[in-house]
Amino acid sequence: MKANLMLRFLALSTVFGLVSCSDDDDSSQGPLSGNFVVTIENVFESKEYFDNGTTGFIMPGDSESFSFDAGEGHYLSFATMLVQSNDLFYGFDEMGIPLYDENGNALTGDITAMVSLWDAGTEVNEEPGVGPNQAPRQTGPDTGADENETVKRITEVNDGFAYPNVSDVIKVTLAYDGGTEFTATIENVSGSASITTPLAPGVWVVNGAEQTPLFTVDNTASEGLERIAEDGDNSILDADLTLESGLVSPFAPGAYEINNAVFVIGESATEALEALAEDGNPSGFSNIFNIPVGASGPGPIFPGESYSFEFTASEGDVLSFATMLVQSNDWFIGTNDIELFNNGIPTTGDITNRLELFDAGTEVDEYAGAGNNQPPRQNGADTGAEENATVGVEETAGAHVPLIADMVRVTITAN
Repeated sequence: MKANLMLRFLALSTVFGLVSCSDDDDSSQGPLSGNFVVTIENVFESKEYFDNGTTGFIMPGDSESFSFDAGEGHYLSFATMLVQSNDLFYGFDEMGIPLYDENGNALTGDITAMVSLWDAGTEVNEEPGVGPNQAPRQTGPDTGADENETVKRITEVNDGFAYPNVSDVIKVTLAYDGGTEFTATIENVSGSASITTPLAPGVWVVNGAEQTPLFTVDNTASEGLERIAEDGDNSILDADLTLESGLVSPFAPGAYEINNAVFVIGESATEALEALAEDGNPSGFSNIFNIPVGASGPGPIFPGESYSFEFTASEGDVLSFATMLVQSNDWFIGTNDIELFNNGIPTTGDITNRLELFDAGTEVDEYAGAGNNQPPRQNGADTGAEENATVGVEETAGAHVPLIADMVRVTITAN
């Protein structure tokens, strides 16, 4: 009986691999191996606009300046209340003004001619500088009669009142500080105007073409714009714009290697890495990922999209990979040292905390998301100034660049 049980145990053990039928030891079977799938997901939070900020209370004779970065294709919009009114505000056209011309030249100088006086259409107009429901005289915010109209230039509103010329109240100038930086200055020049008035706290935003971040002509004003135009309260619109402004970037097709490094920290980038890091072109590598999951052809991945690649590896093998942060000159996210087995157990799960943001050292950095030599805005591949540095961790990306975990998520599964 015992002999029969032992034979049955040995048979079952052989089937499930519990014992070996060979006289050799376990090492004769070779190292463990398996199939792995790596998924790289773009987890940037989608944003409508690039940057935003506020302006303060500007008395006659005073001015306020604010600086920002912007690239070709970016526009500037702003709104500030004419305090001696019920719901009038100064601003550019609904889409703002382009900050570069078609030749890439930055807009500079006195741009007051681009400013209009707008009626928010939210409160019935009273005689400017006299009305009891205007900010200097009202008993509290939002006290005037509701108008239930839409946003229009004051020149298109027949309310029977006379308003000072725009240039008699406000002066707006724009300076180009070099690179991608601009400084806008709003000056209150109403001291000698027919109506002397403060300019109330307002907002500004850097937006894209065809966007109307503050208002749309002939449409109802938002609550945030109403509060600016009636009471000089910019808190609501500032909060809304802050929530919808920030850096958003695709990730470009990338490359991976098993037991070879895609990049080497402290050394000059190879031609293949330079092309990957500057232009999102991984063609110089043997193993690439370039087709978004669910797509029919190569392309970048935008928020909510992902890449996936599969390979076979053995115990002792190490994964290296890199993918370009597209809104940069030569930055990439990646790693060189992901061990694919740990004490015989395949590596699985979220490895995002093993990643870093690297600078390839091949092209001079510009402000991320605004540089005119970055892929979304450059005229062609390899157009930026050469940096002649080495590959290293990027440590001065800027406060507007999110943490890695807020840009990308990378997971490994073992089959």
